[in-house]
Amino acid sequence: MYAARLGQRLALGAGRAAAARTYASISSNSNLTPYQIFDRRVKEDQKDRAVAFDGGKRSATVDYVRDEVADRLMERFSDIKREYESVLDIGSGPGHFSKLLEAPKVKKSVMLESSVKTLHRDPDHAFQIPIERIHADEECLLEHIPRNSQEAVVSCLSMHWINDLPGVLVQIKEALKPDGLFLGAMLGGETLYELRTSLQLAEVEREGGISPHISPMTGTQDVSNLMGRAGFTMLTVDTDEVKVAYPSMWELLEDLQFMGESSALVGRRPYIHRDTLTAASAIYKALHGNEDGSIPATFQVVYMIGWKPAPNQPKPAKRGSADVSLKDVFEDK
Repeated sequence: MYAARLGQRLALGAGRAAAARTYASISSNSNLTPYQIFDRRVKEDQKDRAVAFDGGKRSATVDYVRDEVADRLMERFSDIKREYESVLDIGSGPGHFSKLLEAPKVKKSVMLESSVKTLHRDPDHAFQIPIERIHADEECLLEHIPRNSQEAVVSCLSMHWINDLPGVLVQIKEALKPDGLFLGAMLGGETLYELRTSLQLAEVEREGGISPHISPMTGTQDVSNLMGRAGFTMLTVDTDEVKVAYPSMWELLEDLQFMGESSALVGRRPYIHRDTLTAASAIYKALHGNEDGSIPATFQVVYMIGWKPAPNQPKPAKRGSADVSLKDVFEDK
């Protein structure tokens, strides 16, 4: 069953609308409490329980999405022709990205994760370089990491659970040394649109209304703006998708639970009626099912690269300083 899911991962394009989070254009790193969308304590408990079950074996079998995204994030990291004494991996989980790091590119990885059981799930010998583990909440990054101390900060599929994303981006920039690298991957607004629409239609049919069950995700258009407002330069933002095939919606929900990806929305409903879930499963297969009887689940991933400003960085040319006009170029053609 799991092999079937792994074997059917595909990067595909999509253009369907889904609920997305939007953010204020200016973030505050002040003492004001940001609006709480997610219950961070609940999320930590979900991750701990997922790893505690069966000694973490079941948790390891559902690493396929994070492992795939870590591979694609590593491709981007490998394109950066620098070597690092250390990399800070925030929201590291058990180390999906850090396991791919090798010397001499990186000599040490510092893993920071809010779930202590997830952080310590895998032994040191699973990594190719020395590691350090810090049990901490990435929303409070600067309480644990000094300013101007990091050469590179990486985040692989954890930032979609952040309440104050603009504020955390500011903290990451502050933790970096001048000309330091931030490389991230987070789930985007199209993620699990098949499950979202199926649940909504089933609730309207069975209960006469809808409730949020899938977390709101960041709109792709917001990410570049947020990083620019946080103070990063030389930005690169792109999107990709991982599509996984499941026998039915039930296996998808089960795997999300053991990934630690169940809903942690503040004020969420404690349960969904069984008949509503049954209806959603049938709707899912009818609307989105594959020809072989399986159902697809789409995980949209937004990749971002940004650099902390430094005096020696390349700067854009001044407006009007070009020697050739576009008009002359097109006329020559």
